Amino acid sequence: MRTLSVAVLGALFFGACGGGGGDDGGDDESFATYQDCFDDHHGGENLSVEDAITICCASHPIGGAAAGVVCGATAAACEDYVDASLDPADATGDDITAGCAAYIEAIN
Repeated sequence: MRTLSVAVLGALFFGACGGGGGDDGGDDESFATYQDCFDDHHGGENLSVEDAITICCASHPIGGAAAGVVCGATAAACEDYVDASLDPADATGDDITAGCAAYIEAIN
């Protein structure tokens, strides 16, 4: 299951980055806050909590920061940022850890 999730995230991440934003709505949409991005992907698109965390960290400019930057360069930095940026009811510590691990894997 984990391998499938990583494969799906990789396809989403690389598809989003490779498209250049054409008329497909691209995944380069920017968000004012991390919470806005998470709500769009988890609530609006029904992605899992982990997938929404990963995609928001890796694929979207947030609050003026470039895509792939706002969550930091390490899993620990990502976990701190996401934990502080999301409503506590939105994600468990395990969800955040898993989403951030996938994010670090995606950017490396």
